[in-house]
Amino acid sequence: MNAIKKLKTVGCSMDAIVVSSLAGYCSHFDSEYAVFPGFCDVHVHFREPGFSYKETIGTGSMAAARGGYTDVCTMPNLNPVPDSVENLALQKKLIDDQSCVHVYPYGAITVGQKGECLADLEGMAPDVIAFSDDGRGVQSDEMMRQAMLRAKTLGKMIVAHCEVNDLLHGGYIHDGEYAKTHNHKGICSESEYLQIERDLKLVEQIGCAYHVCHISTKESVDLIRKAKARGLDVTCETGPHYLVMNDSMLQEDGRFKMNPPIRSEEDRLALLAGIQDGTIDMIATDHAPHSAEEKSKGLAGSAFGVVGLETAFPVMYTHLVKTGFISLEKLIQLLAENPRKRFGIPQTQCWTVWDLDAEFTVNPEEFASMGKATPFAGWQLQGQCVMTICDGKIVYRR
Repeated sequence: MNAIKKLKTVGCSMDAIVVSSLAGYCSHFDSEYAVFPGFCDVHVHFREPGFSYKETIGTGSMAAARGGYTDVCTMPNLNPVPDSVENLALQKKLIDDQSCVHVYPYGAITVGQKGECLADLEGMAPDVIAFSDDGRGVQSDEMMRQAMLRAKTLGKMIVAHCEVNDLLHGGYIHDGEYAKTHNHKGICSESEYLQIERDLKLVEQIGCAYHVCHISTKESVDLIRKAKARGLDVTCETGPHYLVMNDSMLQEDGRFKMNPPIRSEEDRLALLAGIQDGTIDMIATDHAPHSAEEKSKGLAGSAFGVVGLETAFPVMYTHLVKTGFISLEKLIQLLAENPRKRFGIPQTQCWTVWDLDAEFTVNPEEFASMGKATPFAGWQLQGQCVMTICDGKIVYRR
């Protein structure tokens, strides 16, 4: 069997570069391989500048390549925060020097992500994918209004982490049955969806492009579904862990702690319905690495955030596609096509090749990422990345 016969394409046309790159590799194996357009994650944290002990641009981009991603958008909770042309230039230099995939930085909405005054949106606009204060919700209605007005004039999107600080009360997991049973402080669903509700009212008044990060509640799905029905320029994302886990699956371990938290089964089912009917436009990992020490302090004391780039496709393929919930074509739309379309990211010569029959056990010690905290450790999954090609160059090969 020659290389061409061993390849099937989903969501893309066969490219001569892919065939050429795989010809020698495929000749050693009997498996057939699937070729997809390179995945695109609009929500990752690569931690540089400022926090290179957690992750670097180099390790983060290699984790992306190992997970089939050729395009990622990095959030601005860095030091210094990319809130000015000068600060953004520091991050761009690191990206240029280290990255093996395309990395598109966000610019902060407010100076220092403090929510007090607008960042230099005009100056950064040519070099950022969009504006976000991810990690923090913009608390002031007037500040968000100003940001939306400015972003609209610049032709840029507002990408919002929605969280009402006054409703958090020190919570760190979902305010559900597990929190009550195990005496943990909970994060209520209202802290997420009430700020989405506020923002959608502003979008309706202003008419700007708006995207909601990592939605996790049934109310959030309903609000966005209704906003789309009214014709608002709104999209949203959710993460793999919210789609396949609920709070009854939590353990007393920091690898189960992220923000927003894994919520109830009712919320999970609402998110799945949003995937099926198109309310949820894309799946993003919110890849957020921390040091082992920062994640070793249980649910109460550990830092928020888990890694996800190297497990996203296998988790979704195993639990959504192999179960018949969605088609493989639909998954590729969620991971590659829809995020590119919404964020204006070109396809170029970027491909990822997968052995869909390969089964494996998730072992975080094998990750390319410096972060090892994942709720999927020990899970049995199907689908392994064989090769990732970015701009015609092999950036990862198993």
